Amino acid sequence: MSQHPLNLKSAFAQPLILIKGLLLPLLLLALWQYNSSLGASHAYAFVPLQKVYFAFIQLLETGELWLNTWGSLKKAGLGFLLGSTTGLLLGAILAYSKILNALVSPLFNSIRQVPLLGLTPLIALWFGNGEQAKIFIIALASFFPMVINSFQGLSHYDQKYSEVARIYKLSFWQEFKKIRFPQALPYILTGLNLAVPFTWITTTASELLFNAGAGLGNLMMQAEINAEMDILLVCAITVTLSGIGMTLCIHLISKRLLQWRV
Repeated sequence: MSQHPLNLKSAFAQPLILIKGLLLPLLLLALWQYNSSLGASHAYAFVPLQKVYFAFIQLLETGELWLNTWGSLKKAGLGFLLGSTTGLLLGAILAYSKILNALVSPLFNSIRQVPLLGLTPLIALWFGNGEQAKIFIIALASFFPMVINSFQGLSHYDQKYSEVARIYKLSFWQEFKKIRFPQALPYILTGLNLAVPFTWITTTASELLFNAGAGLGNLMMQAEINAEMDILLVCAITVTLSGIGMTLCIHLISKRLLQWRV
């Protein structure tokens, strides 16, 4: 049986998109490798790819990469969970209560203008320079986008749904569960996606600033002091892959939760 031309077109579409997506990264890698061969100074700034690979294998064998990656993952995961949960709760409260929204919104909008790393001295004064301070900064990073997106999703509520809820005599929680929350879910999931890169930026930055305990930021700091640019690049790539992995997980969850929109 012959395959329909449209099916053949869709079958080749995905590989072509993948190839196009890999084209620029491969070109940049080739340019990087070329610059590394131009001399000693260039080789220091643009570490040869084979040297980065050997550093990666060495860190795996010694266990340093596993230990520090796990340390960063724990902090990023816990901070992300705490920040996104509290952000969702506050966003929901502000969406439902006009009084609290009027009271809290000016303060919230003022605080979120301050760069998180600018609050580092104050956070260090409160929590010291240990794990608690790092997790607090990471939680703040995911807290702000979740508040904004949760509020937008829950406050943009079509009044016709309120009429439906009255007709079916739905309670407050039934209306929230069956109508308002599903309507706000795309906004909430967008907030989670936005929170992931901020989470990993602050995870690495907090480890660089509070250089205590296991973490990729700590390993990066040590590599910078020792002028080990290959190890520094391995850490940067690991952070990138960790962020991509977390984003992919949220994408898969979003795809499953939003099946009703297809």
